[in-house]
Amino acid sequence: MSDNIILEYALKNYKKMFREPAGSLNHKFIVPGSVYSNTLWDWDSWLTDIALSQFVTEDIKEYETGCILNFLDSMDSKGRIPIYMTSKYSKEDYEKWGETNIHKPCLAQHAAFIVKKYGDDAEWLRPYFTELCKFLDYYIVKCRHEPTGLYFWIDDNAIGVDNDPSTFYRPYRSSASIYLNCFMYKELTALCYIGDLLGVDVKGYKTEAENLLGAIRTHCWDEKDGNYYSVDLNLLPVNPDKPLHSGAPRHWDCIIQRIGCWSSFLALWSGVATPEQAERIVKENLIDENGFWAPFGVRSLSKYEKMYCIKKSGNPSCWLGPVWGISNYLVFRGLVKYGFNEEARELGIKTVQLFEKDITDSGELHEYYDPESGMPIMNPGFQNWNLLSLNIKAWLNGEEIIEEF
Repeated sequence: MSDNIILEYALKNYKKMFREPAGSLNHKFIVPGSVYSNTLWDWDSWLTDIALSQFVTEDIKEYETGCILNFLDSMDSKGRIPIYMTSKYSKEDYEKWGETNIHKPCLAQHAAFIVKKYGDDAEWLRPYFTELCKFLDYYIVKCRHEPTGLYFWIDDNAIGVDNDPSTFYRPYRSSASIYLNCFMYKELTALCYIGDLLGVDVKGYKTEAENLLGAIRTHCWDEKDGNYYSVDLNLLPVNPDKPLHSGAPRHWDCIIQRIGCWSSFLALWSGVATPEQAERIVKENLIDENGFWAPFGVRSLSKYEKMYCIKKSGNPSCWLGPVWGISNYLVFRGLVKYGFNEEARELGIKTVQLFEKDITDSGELHEYYDPESGMPIMNPGFQNWNLLSLNIKAWLNGEEIIEEF
């Protein structure tokens, strides 16, 4: 592998992702690049910040904290924060929206990353901590399925893994996505980390995190396949008086969706999996070359699935098989966390080679890629979380890696 291709590209281009205050965005912020060059996005800004922190030496704290503050400033009276913002965002218009998905549960994680990066200094967040709690409270009150304790997407709008079949085209409030629940578990732990630094009582959120961990292990682990899955909540209510059901009403509150999506491996990244489960997840699922394990990384949907497809698409973006930089990275981080260093090294090398190849061939990075050939599929100039390949490369070289928090 070349030593400098990605770094040289990053140093030349990263400032294209910095934006100054404009319109309703009162603070500096970070954008993904490419066709998203004027929009502040939820998980993009967080993950891009982690990548930038690996190699940028100048002070970018205003851009980092600005991402958090712009989102918190946008919160409506219900605790909802939009998934993305442009300078034309209107809180008044947002108040009128019907119920739909909100900012993914990664805002506290981004804030915690910044806090840790600057020496556990959380004071800049103190005036906003109540709002941060209100954001999580919305999820707890509006998006938690009481019988299971799992969290669900309200609809299939902008879930991040856009057309994941466990949520895409599914009925409202029916998808207890493993992606969402792993993120929510990490989000609760991040909020508690910040709260402890500020001396705020977050005992209730710690209990919620513990309960969620138990719920994910109880309902989303599939002993048959040795993997974590999303689950279906779309069940008719129990009515023991109905003659057809009265003899044996259902005793289950959800049904496993055995759909091979990369987000199952977030059980490693989030720390949800037990060591024994992690062994089965990796050996029986991840490294199957006919399923997920491709020449250039992790297929976003298993090749075994009938829905597998690597077509070019946007709105929704295609997560039905193409390799994405972020899924490669988060799976890599999960492998490292559980000590699967051989598999982490193989995936890391594939990821770095993918982006080096793209820069060499086209002079740019793209949004997602063909798993077999490494050919880019769409959106040249998409820097964003692809720059996390520099964090991976640091680990491969035995250097310090900037972690999430």
